Amino acid sequence: MARALTAQEGRIAKVLDHLKNGTTDEYDQVVTVQPGEFTDPAIAARERELIFGRVPSIVCHGDEIARPGDFLTVQMPRNKVIVVRQRDGSVKSFVNHCRHRGALLEDRERGSCRLFSCGYHRWSYNPDGSLRAVTRGNTFGDVDRAAHGLIELPTEERHGFVWMVDEATASIDVADWLGEAVDEMLAGYRIDRLVTFRSAGYDEPVNWKIMQDAFIDNYHIQYAHPNSAGKHVYTNVQSVEDYGRHVRMTTPRKSIDRVVADEPPYEGLAKHIIEGHFLLPNSTLLRQTTHFELLTFRPHPSEPGRCRMEMRLLVPTVEDTGMDEAKWQRLWEKNWDILQAVLYDEDFPLLRGSQAAMESANAGPMLLGRNELVNHIFRRELHKLTS
Repeated sequence: MARALTAQEGRIAKVLDHLKNGTTDEYDQVVTVQPGEFTDPAIAARERELIFGRVPSIVCHGDEIARPGDFLTVQMPRNKVIVVRQRDGSVKSFVNHCRHRGALLEDRERGSCRLFSCGYHRWSYNPDGSLRAVTRGNTFGDVDRAAHGLIELPTEERHGFVWMVDEATASIDVADWLGEAVDEMLAGYRIDRLVTFRSAGYDEPVNWKIMQDAFIDNYHIQYAHPNSAGKHVYTNVQSVEDYGRHVRMTTPRKSIDRVVADEPPYEGLAKHIIEGHFLLPNSTLLRQTTHFELLTFRPHPSEPGRCRMEMRLLVPTVEDTGMDEAKWQRLWEKNWDILQAVLYDEDFPLLRGSQAAMESANAGPMLLGRNELVNHIFRRELHKLTS
């Protein structure tokens, strides 16, 4: 009796069936999309408040602030933020705003410190956000120090990532947001054991949803990336697992052609697929054979036609690979260069053009095809959050 397929083997079997039949997972209908979704300031404002001000989104990998006092600064859709590792190993986030006269407290992108000191009048704060010193306190007057620490934002570290809700009065529960199945899935990947080899951020003249749409889209690869990703990954062939808020996509590499047969040994095919994950509201996590790539997209604080895109290459440590450090460095430098070239040289120019075209006065309704299933799920879930 043939053994039952594992869950991953079942996903591979479904993809092989799509390859054989020239099919892909589909939505039930073609849907109209209006350009205003990407240009209307009122829609953008609702998204900042009702999405990013209420639900968790990923801001970094924990390895980027590995030691107590390590910090990075982030422009979230609603707040400028400092994310800092605490003495007890936890992570906290604060509005990047001195409580004296409102100056920007920290202008460095990242660093390490024993305290945060405002350059305006040198008020200082401990890494836990508490007010440490009021300069010339004998002449300033009485200050309720407990009430004038930095304003904290809900933050949680889980599955190797730091998650945040961009609203001080909100709460955060990442496990609940992910749901049991996706929470267990991410736990199984052990992303907390990886390190961030490189990260980069780009401020682009593109609505964040145009960006997110592109990086959950398997339909464009052959056409937008004919000499890069299109040579290695099948276009319009994908199986999709809909977990409600989140999605897992299984996509075959073209290398699968060399090993597949009528009765394939499924256990040998895992390295010939890419598992992509859309994590609502704004992240794409790609599970490659040897590493992960994380892409995040945040709305601009005021302009609907701008966003912040960040990418991270998450890799095993030198010790876990068994490589010497020079070889390890060369391997991941090569992977990083490929990732940057595909995104910055190929995707970004197309997406900038899309935003510019949608801002035309007579830009008409657009279509989302049945084969763009994950994009439909993205819209479905955004509608739930903003309705």
